[in-house]
Amino acid sequence: MAPAAAVLKRAENSLVSTACVEASGAPWHAPFSDARLARYAIAALIDEAQLTPKPALVDRRGSGAHRDLDLSTMLRSAHALEPTFAALARSARRRGEPSALLRTELAQIGRQGEQDMLNATSGSNAHRGAIWIVGLLVAGAAMPRQRIASAQSNAAHICTLAAQIACFPDRFAAPSTDSHGELARQRYQVGGARQEAQDGFPHVIDIGLPFLHAARARGLDENAARVDTLLAIMASLDDTCLLHRAGLPGLHAGQKGAQRVLQAGGYSTSAGRDALAALERELLSLNASPGGAADLLAATLFLDMLAHRDAGRSQDSWNI
Repeated sequence: MAPAAAVLKRAENSLVSTACVEASGAPWHAPFSDARLARYAIAALIDEAQLTPKPALVDRRGSGAHRDLDLSTMLRSAHALEPTFAALARSARRRGEPSALLRTELAQIGRQGEQDMLNATSGSNAHRGAIWIVGLLVAGAAMPRQRIASAQSNAAHICTLAAQIACFPDRFAAPSTDSHGELARQRYQVGGARQEAQDGFPHVIDIGLPFLHAARARGLDENAARVDTLLAIMASLDDTCLLHRAGLPGLHAGQKGAQRVLQAGGYSTSAGRDALAALERELLSLNASPGGAADLLAATLFLDMLAHRDAGRSQDSWNI
């Protein structure tokens, strides 16, 4: 069995696919207010930022491979984005269904959110990818939708709605070379964040959530479960952040190193921790960090919070 396949096999009780979910019953409004969805989104960003250790990423230990970011900057960025996420939810709830008009509105809100982020961080890009990824899921969660029996199916349905929004063009988008991620996507012919969203967030639905739930079921503490979930996403994702900073050597180092940690037993084992330290040393030597995987972990945590109806599993004292 290939290493990536072995990683996926460990994610027991896989969730339903992101294909359109059939559901019966009358339409109902999402159980969370716009403000509540925004607070969940911020809580997910904070939990991701504070999760420690993360290979070559900002965490409680330091800045990883980033010279312009640290934990306090990440937290300022997250808090500054609360109005953005609330506005995204409000727009999606008002429009009620995916459409080209909604896509345009969300894009305009997102661009203002990017400016708010840059103002809060003195110009550092802390959460540009998360505004897109988590923001789309906030929009999907805010829409009226059919009654769905299970939390797993509900998460898949939110991802489907978000994917439908992402498939509409942004009429006022900047040139396609505007971001580092887009440049890497074009150069290396990978899907990137845009394709991840348009495909219905497979690294969240098929890897992140199942792996997180399986890790908890095996008795791992929450920190270890989340670290291993990040590694599972890294092992499969063509991360444009790694590609931008270190090209194919950086991507392969991240993917193969994450696979080695999981094959060694994950972060909860001594061998796994040794493998994680080796992965971090290699990524730091390449000046590379898996920022795309970090954004998808935040998306995973956001949907997990929705499934539990509160932030009771949050590692913070964030008041939802």
